[in-house]
Amino acid sequence: MTRKDIIKMSQRELKRAHIIHNVLNKKLKQVDASGILDLSDREIRRIVKRVRREGGRGIIHKGRGKESNRMIPKKIKKRIIDLYKQKYNDFGPTLASEKLSEIDKITISDETLRI
Repeated sequence: MTRKDIIKMSQRELKRAHIIHNVLNKKLKQVDASGILDLSDREIRRIVKRVRREGGRGIIHKGRGKESNRMIPKKIKKRIIDLYKQKYNDFGPTLASEKLSEIDKITISDETLRI
């Protein structure tokens, strides 16, 4: 067995895989599967099509392992955190994000400053 044969899935994806395989084996109708998985029947058809094409990998969310599109680039985040440590070290993250916005014209979430 090679590493390509191993697919990591969450519990939710395992349940989805089981139901979709029952649909593929005609043990379950797509409409019934949509009720069980709380998805539309159109979504079930789309997943079934993808599982036929890709196998078990078709169940897994396509965004897994990828960086967020909304992520702040690491260089910029490092510069902001360095500025935070230099100028606002004794401030909490909420106050520091307010001061960065007011004084330095840098808008950043207080959660980003929680390090």
